[in-house]
Amino acid sequence: MRYSAVCGSLSVSRSERRAVVSDEFELFRREMTGVTPLEGDDVADVRTAFTPTLAQIERRKAAEQQAEDDLNYLSMEFVDRVAPEDVLEFRRDGVQHGVYKQLRMGRYEIEAALDLHHHSLRQARKALFDFIQLCHRRGVRTAIVVHGIGKFSKPHPALLKSYVNKWLRQLEPVMAFHSAQRQHGGVGSMYVMLRKNPEQKAFNRERHQKR
Repeated sequence: MRYSAVCGSLSVSRSERRAVVSDEFELFRREMTGVTPLEGDDVADVRTAFTPTLAQIERRKAAEQQAEDDLNYLSMEFVDRVAPEDVLEFRRDGVQHGVYKQLRMGRYEIEAALDLHHHSLRQARKALFDFIQLCHRRGVRTAIVVHGIGKFSKPHPALLKSYVNKWLRQLEPVMAFHSAQRQHGGVGSMYVMLRKNPEQKAFNRERHQKR
């Protein structure tokens, strides 16, 4: 499974306009239940009257984006800077040393991948958050995140790498991570280990009870 983020455009499609019109007309229709409609050639087309302006649609999209951002708790504030060639590592309490070593050596099957090349910080923040949540829901245990090293980025080398290092620690499903082996991108990539989701935990409990 490969997951990539697609940045939204400010353009408004016809389908979006139709969806907004349909919602508002349905609300109006319910309010007018029981009212006898007028007859004649001079009656206005109610659907046309409720056609939203471009500004109204953009305001609605902005409100929806704000609601989505509120769910994403990854911080865009100060970050501890890492160097382009730094090896990054992290593991939570409870992750066994042998398990972590297997992750560090790249010996677990990589079940999902996210490539953050050509992403702005805001785009990367959303892509990483969505990717980890999706992996956790689908039961992925080992994934890889490609962030690059940003060695020649100006004015802040390795800025994205620094934020990925910070964000992965903030994501509750992440149990551990480590810079990848050379064949998987080296210090420009990260192996990520995820905790079991509720369904996997329930399955394990049932299996142990049957023993």
